[in-house]
This record gives sequence, C-alpha cells and structure tokens, in this order.
Amino acid sequence: MIFIAILLGCLIGALIGINMPIISYTYSGYLAIAIIAALDSVFGGISSTLNKNFDLKVFVSGFFGNAILSILLTYLGQKLNVDIYLAAIVVFVGRMFNNLAIIRRYYLNKWTIDRQKNIKNNKKVQQKDIK
Repeated sequence: MIFIAILLGCLIGALIGINMPIISYTYSGYLAIAIIAALDSVFGGISSTLNKNFDLKVFVSGFFGNAILSILLTYLGQKLNVDIYLAAIVVFVGRMFNNLAIIRRYYLNKWTIDRQKNIKNNKKVQQKDIK
C-alpha cells in the first residue's frame, strides 16, 4: 500500500515538474537543497517501512521540517556569504546512502532467502519423484 502511494506521489511530482515553468537561477539553489532533503525523507520512509516501524506523522514532519530547515540554512549562508548549505548536503546525502544501503540489504536478504526456499522445495519435489 505504501509503495503504491510513493509511486503515485512520484508520478504526480513528475507530471507537475514537466508542466511547471523554469525556476530562475536565484531560487534554484533553494529548490535543489529542498529536493535533497525531501529525498532523504523518502528514503528514510521506505527504510522504516521495510523495518516495520513507519509512522506517518514522523515522515510528514521530517519531510517538511528537513526541507524548510535546509532552505533556511541556504538563505542564512547566502546572507553571511558562507556555503552553509554544503553541510546540509553532506548530512542528507550521507543519510540517503545509509537508507539506500538498508533497503538494498533488505531486498538482497529477501531474494537470498526466497532462492534458498525454492531450492529446498525443488529438492523435496525431486525426492518425491524418485520414490
């Protein structure tokens, strides 16, 4: 169910993105950091769904909270003429890779276990055929 919602959200986002006007260079840095923060939340949501501890309130608050905080850091950094947004990028991308590793391990373990079960079932069927 949650995967259908994620896919539907991605599809709607892509359709909106195709039909939106081009973002000016002034705001493109803000949008980029907000997208990275949002992607971090999405990967975290998928990871927590696989670990069976997904909470919609935590996901939504993290999604918007991370995006707003990263935009504010970018704004503050531009006013101070310091690239503070780089710290947010490092943190969010690091978390994205960590969550992606969790997702990858989950599906690799699931694939390996399913494959071992199929091998055992095939051996049982072959043994029955021999008898």
